[in-house]
Amino acid sequence: MMAWLSRRLRRDWHGDGGAFTLMVLTFAAALFLMVGLAVDGGGRLTALARADDIAAEAARAAGQAIDLPQAINGTADVVHQDAAQAAAQAYLRDAGVTGNAQVIDGGHAVKVTVQVVYSPKLLGAIDPGPWTETGVATAQLLTG
Repeated sequence: MMAWLSRRLRRDWHGDGGAFTLMVLTFAAALFLMVGLAVDGGGRLTALARADDIAAEAARAAGQAIDLPQAINGTADVVHQDAAQAAAQAYLRDAGVTGNAQVIDGGHAVKVTVQVVYSPKLLGAIDPGPWTETGVATAQLLTG
């Protein structure tokens, strides 16, 4: 009786030919890819939000560097170009990112562009990165 059962089990399992192993490998790879997309996709979104936030704060800091002689005389309410760029660069340096600042609109606004680097945690084997996210913000000088 046991010999018959043993032959039957061997015959039944022999016909699969490793299909179960292939299925497990496929599901494992798909699961790894989904988790990697969630982790690294979230990381990229966080890096983009950080770049936008830093750009906004650097533009705000640069917008506070007004040209005092012109403002006191009542000639014009504009930012001092060199001081605004220096204030933005100091903020970017303290935040540990790279970027640049431009005085635009005749000195009535400052535009800051920031680059934040994100290195993938799980998908590095597929796309080794690093990925650079760019944030842009403009601070408008308001008077009145």
